[in-house]
Amino acid sequence: MENEPLIDEALKSELAALYQAADRHYHGLAHIEAMLALASEYRHLLDDPEAVEAAIWFHDAIYDSRAKDNEAKSAELAEKSLAGRANPHRLACIAAMINATATHQLPPFRDEDALNDAALLLDMDLAILGARPAVFDAYEKAVRREYGWVEEPMWRAGRAAVVQSFLARQHIFYTTEFRDRFEAQARENLGRSLQALQDQR
Repeated sequence: MENEPLIDEALKSELAALYQAADRHYHGLAHIEAMLALASEYRHLLDDPEAVEAAIWFHDAIYDSRAKDNEAKSAELAEKSLAGRANPHRLACIAAMINATATHQLPPFRDEDALNDAALLLDMDLAILGARPAVFDAYEKAVRREYGWVEEPMWRAGRAAVVQSFLARQHIFYTTEFRDRFEAQARENLGRSLQALQDQR
């Protein structure tokens, strides 16, 4: 049971198909691949790299921009799909990491290693915020397309609230590694984004 890979090729194919749905403009396979690349780069810092990779694969598996429970449903799918491949404690950790991507608040893990893994996962999910300006702008356009059904004034107000909530944090990123690499650029990108959203009102 424990020796099998958590995510085998068959499961990757199933999940990849979900991420290739036509309505996914940002929350698609490229986002997963970007996170997996970061997980590989920072693998030496991860206590359970396979669990983190599983959480990456599943965290946006269920994605409907009109729904409020995508992460909870994605976590449920992970628990169901991985049952028998991981012990209950490890499964619960994976589900908690997936659920944490809803609010980007750390899960209440008492285990320091699990907490560190969760922090790195959340930072990987938000690394796009600290991308080069052109890449960040493309990300924002892609997210807007996913919410194409939202009228412009509502979109601007909602998006501005999200951007402000990140800017209001003492740190956008939990780990020193990601802070050093992405924080300054993320604040610059988000500041520019907020300005644009407010200018359009």
